[in-house]
Amino acid sequence: MLGKLGEIARRLGGTVIGDEEVEILTVSAVDEAGPGALTFAVDARYLQAALRSNAAAVLADARALPDPVPTGKPLVVVDDARIALVGLLAALRAPRPAGPHRDPSAVIDPSAVVASTAYIGPHVTIGPGSEIAADCALEAGSYVGAGVKIGVGSWLHPHARVLDRCVLGAGVVLYPGATIGSEGFGWAFVDGRLERIPQVGNVELGDRVEIGANSCVDRAQTGSTRVGEGTKIDNLVQIGHNCRLGKHDAFAALSGLAGSTVVGDYVRVGGQTGFKGHITVGSRVTIGGQSQIWSDVPDDAFVSGAPARNHRDRLRLDVAIKNLPKLIARVDALERAAREGDER
Repeated sequence: MLGKLGEIARRLGGTVIGDEEVEILTVSAVDEAGPGALTFAVDARYLQAALRSNAAAVLADARALPDPVPTGKPLVVVDDARIALVGLLAALRAPRPAGPHRDPSAVIDPSAVVASTAYIGPHVTIGPGSEIAADCALEAGSYVGAGVKIGVGSWLHPHARVLDRCVLGAGVVLYPGATIGSEGFGWAFVDGRLERIPQVGNVELGDRVEIGANSCVDRAQTGSTRVGEGTKIDNLVQIGHNCRLGKHDAFAALSGLAGSTVVGDYVRVGGQTGFKGHITVGSRVTIGGQSQIWSDVPDDAFVSGAPARNHRDRLRLDVAIKNLPKLIARVDALERAAREGDER
């Protein structure tokens, strides 16, 4: 139970319009809300739907409130409903595993250094010379290779893998199946056949990086593949060898970066976006979903399409293409009229 509505409002720095004594059990989306649920609205349209729902009360963005303020359900009014949801949903999230704990089935090389406060779950493997800092959590089946360094408070979900010599900063989260330090995709033709180019570098993840389920960050051919502080990578994303990603970037699912792609800070990338490799994307760039990035992108750009171009230009092009059949029909009609005039 989350508590009474008045208590929730005080925790969020908001105000209640209506009954402060309403008991809130959970937080739900509008179409799933029932008695005891607090639902939420970030704009006027969602507010109307929330007021018609079965929810006990509504968390409302102050900017969404009409004048006069609607009645019928108690409201918790906050400056930003999305930010308020962060705190609310965190209270409902299952706690992460906490140490000190070392499962007897874990296999830890004698030369590895594991902090006493770490949580080491069932069937975890930690290789020689690796260092696991304080308050880390390594869940069931996760794998740490040789010479790995994992910073304070990092969390490896089940079956996450950190391969030899890779470095994770503090507060890094790897979701199930994420692989850090897989072999880079490097090949050369030798006598008419492909021969692997050894990939002898590593991967370095900055503090508070999160890597989604079954995503891969390849080790560098030489040097390091780097992901900057605070960057978030969704599920099923591929980061190629020697890529360098900046701080606080966000990559949505199914994106893929070919080797040696350089990305600046505060970049947002829509799902299923592909990067050619050996290109540079500036800072504060927004890239629409399913885009193909074939060349450098300057700072502060908003691009989309395949190949990607300025988003407004692409929208104009889409409109022009949509109108092509009408334009062709008009040209055909004019040509027919001209031929008929010549024949007369």
